Amino acid sequence: MTTVPDASTPLPRFPADFLWGVSASAQQTEGAVDEGGRGRSSWDAFSERPGRIKDGSDSRVATDHYHRYREDVALLRELGAGAFRFSVAWPRVVPDGDGAVNARGLDFYDRLVDALLTAGVTPVPTLFHWDTPLALEERGGWLRRETVGHFAAYADAVAARLGDRVDRWITLNEPAELTLLGYGIGQHAPGRQLLFDALPAAHHQLLGHGLAVQALRARGARNIGIANSHGPTWPASGSAADTGAADLYDLLLNRLFADPLLLGRYPDDDLAALLPGPVAEDLAVIAQPLDWYGLNYYQPTRVGAPLPGGAPTDFGGIALPPELPFAPREIGGYPRTGFGWPVVPAALTELLLSFRDRYGDRLPPVIITENGCAYDGIDDRERIAFLDGHLRALHTAMAAGVDVRGYFVWSLTDNFEWAEGYTQRFGLVHIDYPTQVRTPKASFRWLRDAWRAQRG
Repeated sequence: MTTVPDASTPLPRFPADFLWGVSASAQQTEGAVDEGGRGRSSWDAFSERPGRIKDGSDSRVATDHYHRYREDVALLRELGAGAFRFSVAWPRVVPDGDGAVNARGLDFYDRLVDALLTAGVTPVPTLFHWDTPLALEERGGWLRRETVGHFAAYADAVAARLGDRVDRWITLNEPAELTLLGYGIGQHAPGRQLLFDALPAAHHQLLGHGLAVQALRARGARNIGIANSHGPTWPASGSAADTGAADLYDLLLNRLFADPLLLGRYPDDDLAALLPGPVAEDLAVIAQPLDWYGLNYYQPTRVGAPLPGGAPTDFGGIALPPELPFAPREIGGYPRTGFGWPVVPAALTELLLSFRDRYGDRLPPVIITENGCAYDGIDDRERIAFLDGHLRALHTAMAAGVDVRGYFVWSLTDNFEWAEGYTQRFGLVHIDYPTQVRTPKASFRWLRDAWRAQRG
């Protein structure tokens, strides 16, 4: 059993202006997929394909946030959240991905932003959280360069409507996962299995980020970041085969998405040669100065050479094909989340220190834009222990000199967990899906009290 902290072990003190928040995304919570002029997304179509979602579900209703956002804002206020990171659904704003802007779609985000501000919660919209408009996806999605320009136009439309009240923006969420899981091995939408031929999706997402930053700045935005997923990569052994495989995995999941943003170059010349378009000119756009760097952390990964026998490798419920030149391995000796992920708070410290060492003064202030865990039950003491341990690990990194300005828990409520459907619960608030009744969990109360203590 995981040890649960008690009131006698308060968290260390964070800076007075530290940003405390929680996160969510449109496709996972909003529902109302046929309302308000919203177009179809890649995930709408993917969920309709038999066998793609573990429990056969979809996100047509999800947590009904579209209709119940006032309840969710009231929960944020009760929690004492300083900020709410939500995503704007591209197909709700531009139903076909390009062309006419849907004013009714923007009206919803108008109402949400106003409700957050009235509650004293800072709105932090993410412009893209994997829900590519289906009409664009059917033309190739992020594999095609034309999608980049459409994304920039969409970013401009959102900033034109919300920019007078929104101070902090996020361009993309986890382009690494969309590239690998969506285009590389087909476990997520759009369900393509291109392996290394998926790399154009990585480059185009990064280029879309750069153009979106330019569009936001042109609208007066001065507080812009990205939410990239990262985690330490540990070799399975000291052998050349295992260390080489781990280095490649780390390059593809970490450096491929951080180096262009922070150093203005790709981490490997041979890899860059596989990317489409005028890469050198594109990198100048990709490396737009950021006001802060968003980092999503969940777990480290132990990686070795491919396993003998050609069997798929199971990685957190995801079956990686055997033809990949690396294979994630078991990490023993740690508690596990309901997802089976190892709980290793010290790896967050390790990750942050490695970013400080690799990027130096090129690394802007960091915000942890996602950190959380899946557990069942309303008396979720394991989640309390998870949050406590990771906040202490975060403080350790800050004490060692890493400039971290905020921390967002994933997530406010249980929600549609992508290919897992509704089988995994990440929320501080329990959702009874048949009734949509919201019930704060023990972790909600613990975090509320911890934040109150931080504020004195």
